[in-house]
Amino acid sequence: MALMITDECINCDVCEPACPNQAIYPGPEIYEINPDRCTECVGHYDMPQCVIVCPVECIPLNPVRIESKEVLMEKYERLQREGGIKTEAT
Repeated sequence: MALMITDECINCDVCEPACPNQAIYPGPEIYEINPDRCTECVGHYDMPQCVIVCPVECIPLNPVRIESKEVLMEKYERLQREGGIKTEAT
């Protein structure tokens, strides 16, 4: 599953830079997550970094985007090929 940000978001700005896939962006009211870029940090970390840094715990799994670990890994690999993710060096 991709993650989502709920309306409990306080716009604290800590999740956006924590996302290695650049899936988080400022929306009209609160931060949002592009589900086509969210891999729940599969391929990067054991835990989603945005969930770890969020002080109000407003980033649950998105029930509309049910994806297996294999699908998330395929998405990660596609993003790597496209050059659209951060690496430790960038």
